[in-house]
Amino acid sequence: MAETKICGVTTPEALDAAIAGGARYVGFVVCPKSPRHLSRDKLAALAERARGRVETVVVTVDADDELLTGVAAYAQPDWIQLHGRESPGQVSQARQFARLGIIKAIGIARAEDLAPVAGFEPVADMLLFDAKPPSGGLPGGNALAFDWAILAGRRFGRPWLLSGGLTPENGGRLLWRGGRARPKGPGQNSAFPGRLAVSLSLAP
Repeated sequence: MAETKICGVTTPEALDAAIAGGARYVGFVVCPKSPRHLSRDKLAALAERARGRVETVVVTVDADDELLTGVAAYAQPDWIQLHGRESPGQVSQARQFARLGIIKAIGIARAEDLAPVAGFEPVADMLLFDAKPPSGGLPGGNALAFDWAILAGRRFGRPWLLSGGLTPENGGRLLWRGGRARPKGPGQNSAFPGRLAVSLSLAP
């Protein structure tokens, strides 16, 4: 069974549909360059509507402590997703602003792009593998898929999500491949051992 995160939610209708569809997580983007960026008031309203119904994720890119402090105050997110060039130290520092934990996104184009994973495993609660953006592209996977075979046979020390270019057509192929997450250490019981976890983004 796949566990899904629907990212880029911007309206109450989209939020309600994601929840009705069985999403475990919904993502709200706080990044001015993104077409899905939410103002403070809109983020607060959607987060309040979601609270207690689904786990909330606020997606940021290279956010400083001032922004994260504000996000924590008016959205009280369960998770914060760091989708920029944050260092392991910055990931560790950001943990205080999320109720449940930090998701660190890592852009993948080649096998060598997995090298930073070891540095993030001790400080992130979950990992997210997304397509590395093209030159000049927006942060994130830009609805592109990377070669998922790069992940074949690999095991990570944290639960992980797969994102980027997922569709109903290729999702079945992905499930057949049997992607798995293997949590390690305390506090991971609410994650998804032995399940495929995917992150889907709404069209802007």
